[in-house]
Amino acid sequence: MTEVSTQLITILMFATLLILILTGFPIAFVIGSLGLIFGYLLFGEDITLHILYTRLYAMTLNYPYLAVPLFTFMGVVLQYSGITEDLYKVLYENLGGLRGGLAIVTIIFGTILAACLGVITASVTILSLIALKPMVKRGYSKSLAAGTVVASGTLGILIPPSIMLVVYGPQAGLSIGKMFMAAFIPGLILSGSYITYVAVRTALRPELGPALPPEERKHIPVKERLTKIAKAILPPVLLILSVLGTIFLGIAPPTEAASMGSLAAVILTIVYRKFSWNLVKRAGIETLRVSSFVVLIAGACYAFVGVFMSAGGGDVVARLIMSVPGGKWGAFIVIMLIVFLLGMFIEWIGIVFIIVPIFTPIISALGFDPLWAGMMICINLQMAFQTPPMAMSIFVLRGTAPPELGITMSDIIRGVFPFVAIIIGSLFLFSVFPQLILWLPNHMM
Repeated sequence: MTEVSTQLITILMFATLLILILTGFPIAFVIGSLGLIFGYLLFGEDITLHILYTRLYAMTLNYPYLAVPLFTFMGVVLQYSGITEDLYKVLYENLGGLRGGLAIVTIIFGTILAACLGVITASVTILSLIALKPMVKRGYSKSLAAGTVVASGTLGILIPPSIMLVVYGPQAGLSIGKMFMAAFIPGLILSGSYITYVAVRTALRPELGPALPPEERKHIPVKERLTKIAKAILPPVLLILSVLGTIFLGIAPPTEAASMGSLAAVILTIVYRKFSWNLVKRAGIETLRVSSFVVLIAGACYAFVGVFMSAGGGDVVARLIMSVPGGKWGAFIVIMLIVFLLGMFIEWIGIVFIIVPIFTPIISALGFDPLWAGMMICINLQMAFQTPPMAMSIFVLRGTAPPELGITMSDIIRGVFPFVAIIIGSLFLFSVFPQLILWLPNHMM
């Protein structure tokens, strides 16, 4: 195969992929079909089937992927149990009297949900149903309210136990446990940045997020207030400790920690009298749906990437990126730009399975820490959920927002842009201070 033909194949494979994705066909069928078709055209039947079989077989034996259904089950049990609603009510009572207080409550609540659920659709759905109506009914700007819900819910894809980190780690040869610890501080920094933005903006323009009027604020004695806060925050703290605590202390790897998290979630529902067999049934069906979705797209992407790499496409991409002006930082900016642009058209899971095998050797060749670079890509992918046309968080909010609120797609998009800008600024911060990502995993036991 000549150099020119290799370059032509690379262009054809990616151009065809983007064109077919824009037609609206399911991404798994598009990617899998292209891998099969190009494989037959380039290598014939026997070699193509060998490539697909060996890659798919290796994927099925990848033990860390067992954490995907376990973390999904844990998150869905909490979503349907209603335990988290008590926490929102307590935060609402204590912070609603501040300017922008309800939006700040939503961000704090979304951060805690992210550390409990790990499933972004669950986080955005809960926030849409619980937090959106109180804000809009009390005069909050629709764009600020919608943007807050989308950004807070999207933290669930970064703050552990994140399904994206579980998928990314094995692809890049990184420890899932270290990725969890690496994501913790950046997630909290993003959450704090969102709170600061809301507080400053509502201080400058109080009409965007008015405080609750005095007659709606409940006077609660300090002792009773502290008791309610402790009772509401206990379930998420126990759950977080059962997962992240066991990983950080070296008691259990992520897969076993995921099983502990699932067990803890079920025990909490029993203790708080939320348990029912219908809950188990709904959680089981949702877990099966999400896990099947992940496996289907993973298998299709494995097929596509296997053919692409065998055809020499990975070398073409590597040479192209390494030749970018600006040295290693210029090359890394190009990688991040590619991830951002793909996020506008492809779901995150497809991006991870396609780009990680291609970009990981390039990142190592550039001399970057693979853990730091991987976390930068994952933070970048948060924007994929908030930037149209393929913006899952926006679509979930649009679909679950009560119709009587009159929230339009324009309101949501306008509200999301400032939070996307905060993510971009955070990426610059983590580039200047990489220890914000690396410090915690370096202290794991």
